[in-house]
Amino acid sequence: MASRTVFLDHLSATPVDPRVFDAMKPYFTEVFGNPSSLHRYGLQVRDALSKAREQFAFLINAESPEEILFTSGGTEANNLAIKGIAYANQRKGNHIIIAETEHPSILESIAFLEKQGFTHSKVRVDKLGILNPDDVRNAITDKTILIAVHHVNHDIGSIQPIAEIGKIANEKGIAFFSDATASAGWVPIDVRAMGVNALSFAPHRFYGPKGVGVLYRNRKARLVSIIHGGVQENGRRAGTENVPAIVGGGLAAELARKEMPQRIEHVQKLQKRLMDGLSTKVPYLKINGPPCGPHRSPSNVSLATEFIEGEGQLLLLDHHGVCVASGGSCVSKSLKVSHVLSAIGLDHALAQGSIIMTLGKDNTESDMDYVVETMAKIVEKLRTMSPMWDEFQQGKIDSTIAPRGIGKSFTEHAAAVSGHREERSTTR
Repeated sequence: MASRTVFLDHLSATPVDPRVFDAMKPYFTEVFGNPSSLHRYGLQVRDALSKAREQFAFLINAESPEEILFTSGGTEANNLAIKGIAYANQRKGNHIIIAETEHPSILESIAFLEKQGFTHSKVRVDKLGILNPDDVRNAITDKTILIAVHHVNHDIGSIQPIAEIGKIANEKGIAFFSDATASAGWVPIDVRAMGVNALSFAPHRFYGPKGVGVLYRNRKARLVSIIHGGVQENGRRAGTENVPAIVGGGLAAELARKEMPQRIEHVQKLQKRLMDGLSTKVPYLKINGPPCGPHRSPSNVSLATEFIEGEGQLLLLDHHGVCVASGGSCVSKSLKVSHVLSAIGLDHALAQGSIIMTLGKDNTESDMDYVVETMAKIVEKLRTMSPMWDEFQQGKIDSTIAPRGIGKSFTEHAAAVSGHREERSTTR
């Protein structure tokens, strides 16, 4: 068994903050009414939902709590935004613009709509995973009814120029939606400054409970319900609300807003320490996405390690108590190469050797040092079992990360790479 545990998969789930858990407890046993009921038990719960709407609205600087809709999670919020806006505007046109690196819940929603006569264009991203707003402008046609671009990429942490895209959408009178499930609680969000008409997120990414998603929708965004039944959520999402989760999520949002500067500062330091340590200790390793700074989420570390596969790294890291992801939590079971890594032009073999680490507020510098030392040992062990590593040492194949030229002495090349790393370390 591992001597310690380091959790680095905070994008898939975070532990519920004890303060949040305490706030949720009464809504399981004491304040258990249905918010649609007219008696005192229902009114108590309805007041609690109103407060949560205010807390969520404050997190993203929405103009009114009434612009907040509750769903079962981020995936449903994304489905409601894409399909609901498309259906509401289909008399105007049938064309949707998205980034090629969107979350599967967006891509699958688009695929569903295409079977019903809608069309779409995918805007390409650069090698850092960031799109050019001018490419969005150029993709617009007279049939375009929706632009959907995620705020932060789930796989590589790239932050998109949402405000610039928002200006383009507003100039053209086109609805603009952003999936912020990878950014809310970790990157400041101001929906009015960003110019979005709709935005989704989920509190289980920032120390709230699972089972609730949030969709911001301003008054300009026409939206058709995709779940039919009662009149909950102003008729836009039928079904009894998950009251305990909503109450807990609301408090998590309030805490995230208050504590965000400290959380960001903390994980940024850890991110740099981890990236620098791995770059120094592990040869033939590449950081996927932007460098640390304004274009990258402070909590994301995406790595491509050459000559080994990500699945093996994940399993051995878990054996040593380090919990990471080999892809987005919604697709990691498929073990397919991430479409995001393909979009940024990453070599197929490197993409197979990629893992994702997402940091949290409770991680420490000691955790980062342990991960660096553990990762270095695991990579060395896996490479001794790798046919690709053996062929590379023999000079039969070359490195994509640090090419040496076929046939060049491996010993000479390794020494050169080591010297380069030491030089880079001393000049930082």
